[in-house]
Amino acid sequence: MEHQIIGSTLPVLEVSLRPGEKVTSVAGELSWMSASIQMHTSTQMGNSGGLGGMLGRLAGGASLFYTDYTAIGQPGMVAFATKLPGHIVELPIPAGHSYLIHRTGFLCGTSGIEVGASFMQNLGVGVFGGNGFIMQRVTGVGTAFIELSGELINYDLAPGEVLNVHPGHVGILSETINLQITRIKGIRNMLFGGDGVFLAQLTGPGRIWLQSMPIANLAHALIPYMPSGGG
Repeated sequence: MEHQIIGSTLPVLEVSLRPGEKVTSVAGELSWMSASIQMHTSTQMGNSGGLGGMLGRLAGGASLFYTDYTAIGQPGMVAFATKLPGHIVELPIPAGHSYLIHRTGFLCGTSGIEVGASFMQNLGVGVFGGNGFIMQRVTGVGTAFIELSGELINYDLAPGEVLNVHPGHVGILSETINLQITRIKGIRNMLFGGDGVFLAQLTGPGRIWLQSMPIANLAHALIPYMPSGGG
């Protein structure tokens, strides 16, 4: 399998497959594909299927369905476009390692990649659309491709080093990062600071990928320009 990431502001992942090779995405991510690509949609990705896997993905707000794209008889190509301006991150995953990603970040992965719900915390009605703070775990052996919105910022945290992040900006965390959700200190800060109520406290060692434009922030910025009920 070969791939290339095309474009800059709204990049596209183009995957070239040899006969018999396949790539798997969450259902609904397809942009275009060649005639030799065969689609198969199911509730299973790697070993993350079954009732337990389905319930975990449902609780985590993830799609219940995955689609395999397989080249049949001859080489083929399948492409996945980002939904917002941003970046596509190539994430090699060796045996015994895993990453936490934001719940809508998984674009596609090679055979052997597994995706399931991991970190979930209820932050109360009205916070993050009432869905709480949810991350998915990507594990297995292979390569995953993750979509992050806006600009991409990386930090390598030393052991014990702490970075407090607005939860919407958390994109990808290596498995060694300790994640805790904390409240912003001070009633005035919480009520009038305009930065929300919660922060994600990230403690090293490990690497983190942050996104500058969470979709919730974009939606909030567009609300004043949306048509009202009066037409």
